[in-house]
Amino acid sequence: MRIFLNGAFTAALLGALWMMVLATTFAVAAAFATGEAFRPDLLLSLLWGLIGSLAVVYTGPGKSLSMVIGAAALVALSVIGLPPVVAELSLTARILVNGALGLIFGLSQPVLLAEVTGPGSQTRHAIEDAVIRFLTGFGYIFFTAIVAIPFYVMVMTSLKSQSELLKNPLDFSIDLSKGWDLFRSYVELFRDFNFGDYLLNSMLISVLTVFITLLFSVPGAYAVARLRFKGRAVLSRSILLIYMVPIIVLALPIYIAFSVTGLRNTVVGILLIYPVTTIPVALYMLQGYFRGLPHEIEEAGLMDGLSRLAVIWKITLPLSLPALASVSLYVFMIAWNEFLLAFMLLDDPSKFTLTRGIASLNSSEIPRQHLMAGSVIATVPIMVLFLGLERFMTKGLTAGSVKG
Repeated sequence: MRIFLNGAFTAALLGALWMMVLATTFAVAAAFATGEAFRPDLLLSLLWGLIGSLAVVYTGPGKSLSMVIGAAALVALSVIGLPPVVAELSLTARILVNGALGLIFGLSQPVLLAEVTGPGSQTRHAIEDAVIRFLTGFGYIFFTAIVAIPFYVMVMTSLKSQSELLKNPLDFSIDLSKGWDLFRSYVELFRDFNFGDYLLNSMLISVLTVFITLLFSVPGAYAVARLRFKGRAVLSRSILLIYMVPIIVLALPIYIAFSVTGLRNTVVGILLIYPVTTIPVALYMLQGYFRGLPHEIEEAGLMDGLSRLAVIWKITLPLSLPALASVSLYVFMIAWNEFLLAFMLLDDPSKFTLTRGIASLNSSEIPRQHLMAGSVIATVPIMVLFLGLERFMTKGLTAGSVKG
């Protein structure tokens, strides 16, 4: 057990793993950015990460010294032909690439080993701090990669021409000299594939779904949270039972019912079925928030002669704006991204939602860059909306967690 509290052992282990993570990340990023075949040498990454981290521990965690050691070591390795990141480049390019990697490693090591004071015995706190810093850095890199790489590939593919994709499908670099011609796929989508109509249909359906959901879920959640009636506890616990039934199980009955009633291939039919999938989660979210509001404020309104509906309209709803904003955003994202029901119920291109329109692009007759451009168009608005209103969503989800 004492070996795990040794500064040199901890530095060597974490430094080796950290260099392997950095080399892999650096190689993947360089390959996507330039289209060249970069690859990490994992064995050399482990070896030089171990050596570099021990140098930091034995010389003291000074940032400038560690930076110089890391960069100089990897430049030297590039010169002698043992670089952690390998590519078919000139010697100068290899030196620059691995020197940059060494610079990043040298800057990050003092942060990683901030609590490790030397190569000898360390406190448990110092070792745990170093491990947590490593796991935090790895988590940031890993989750950023799994989110950013698909989006980057999607955007870069949408900016390419068919000939470029056929020449090298794995080259995700772009030629900026083309100027506005890079966005030719987007222009063609709106000009030739009616994507403007799909965008408006999705916006209209999503907004109306939010309105209908709030219209039913606000009084329902208030009744479950505030009013006393027989079966209230059972109803409160069973609100989310509908989510236990996969929508694919209900697909055939919904299709048959909508076909018989003439609701298939209509916007009205979509507006009838979408709120069915969003009202339960809205009820569940809002009832928790309503329970956290002080009873005394509503009771004062009732004593002043307000009706129950007037209390909800004039007192409860203004106090619940953070929760309403978060529920509205969540419902909007569900309606905007819904695909199965739209694919099953809509056949008329003039009524397609954005997701249904994108599915129609998945054909061998349509260039792949158009499909990726459509995916970007569907992703960016909801991403901007979420990032812009994230603070309201977070506040709404947490405000009702503690009874006020």
